[in-house]
Amino acid sequence: MPVRFRILALLSAISFANYFLRNNVSVAMPSMAETFSFSHAEVGWIFGSFNIAYALFQIPGGVFGDVMGSRRALTLIAITWGVLTVLTGFVPHLMAASAGGALTAYVAIRFLMGMANAPVFPLVSGTIGNWFPPGRWAFPNAVTQSALAVAQAATGPLITILILRVGLAASFYILAPVGLLAGLCWWWYGRDKPVQHRAVSPQELRFIASGRVEAAVPDRSAWKKIIVQRDVLLLAASYFSMNYVFFIFAQWLFTYLVEARGFTLLESGFLYALPFITGAVLALVGGLVCDALCRRIGSIWGCRIPAAGGLVMVAILLMAGAYAPNPYVAVTLLALCFGFCQFTEPQFWAAATYIGGEHTPSATGVMNTGGNLAGFLAPVVGLILDRFGWIPTLATGSVFALVAAVLWLFVRAQSTTRVPDGEVRAALAGAEERVW
Repeated sequence: MPVRFRILALLSAISFANYFLRNNVSVAMPSMAETFSFSHAEVGWIFGSFNIAYALFQIPGGVFGDVMGSRRALTLIAITWGVLTVLTGFVPHLMAASAGGALTAYVAIRFLMGMANAPVFPLVSGTIGNWFPPGRWAFPNAVTQSALAVAQAATGPLITILILRVGLAASFYILAPVGLLAGLCWWWYGRDKPVQHRAVSPQELRFIASGRVEAAVPDRSAWKKIIVQRDVLLLAASYFSMNYVFFIFAQWLFTYLVEARGFTLLESGFLYALPFITGAVLALVGGLVCDALCRRIGSIWGCRIPAAGGLVMVAILLMAGAYAPNPYVAVTLLALCFGFCQFTEPQFWAAATYIGGEHTPSATGVMNTGGNLAGFLAPVVGLILDRFGWIPTLATGSVFALVAAVLWLFVRAQSTTRVPDGEVRAALAGAEERVW
């Protein structure tokens, strides 16, 4: 197996661990709310504390990745996830005796978890940009997105079973070592760039370098220009609108299945997995489609067409699922809705990689800041839910999805790469046959 695919496998494992440990609270929330008598608005503040920190530290996290390098940075933050998962298990129970103590503890720990999670996907995307050649960035990003969707799918049934068998607090203790293991494995085998890895062959190095334009003099301050670049900001605005829908699924779906559709906790745990399994499959399809279109018609329309089309499907399927009278039909439609949401993910990250170049962590940090500012609306979603019910709440998601699609019409994911010629073209073609 080429080394770049081993690196991709490790990055996917980190993405899996990340979502496994960051979203266990979403599945555990009905049990947490019952234990501590939280209202929907209070639940919104617990969700929102993570989202606020996650959004605020995206740009610092991207710059942190540019400065530290992915090997050290990913190792450090993965280990931190495990430590904070342990704290989630016992600190709120210690503070439950005081008024608002459990709520304060959850808000504080989730805020810290948001800080520790902020750099992960800018770092992952930047590492992919280093390890894969231009025109082949969307599919590796799709693989990591599929890994997080699989983690989200596994979280539902696993957390539910753990809570029913060993209790709320113990369920967090059992999952905590996942972060430590992911961090140590990455430190052992991961490297920032292919040239730093002893196992990479000259042929693979040549293939990875194909189509790149190296700056004559590296501009170490270019990240300052990237974070205010027009197309990066447009991507961030579109990602904000798309992620509003994503957060509805990631944070409220389990509660929706229990409250609005009347499923039991155990049924909800397994049905909760269906949208994320669908998302894992369609993310891969989205990555393949994007890469194929980018190589055929260029990066601007190669990213734009599948992204805008997928977001329109999100808007349609979300409302169809909300109004479906049969709960199982509703779950199926919502699963397809989330699937198309994930279908568009590779296009966002590939576009940011085209625009950001060597400073992809900074560019994706800005984009992910915009995307996760949508998490600030978690208390608002809870308030809308308390006052108007589930259908108006889901309808707001359709509106945001359409806005995201329109914004994509103005994004120019302009490639700065070139196609090699002459002897270099022939050498790279031979390297591709052997390596790719």
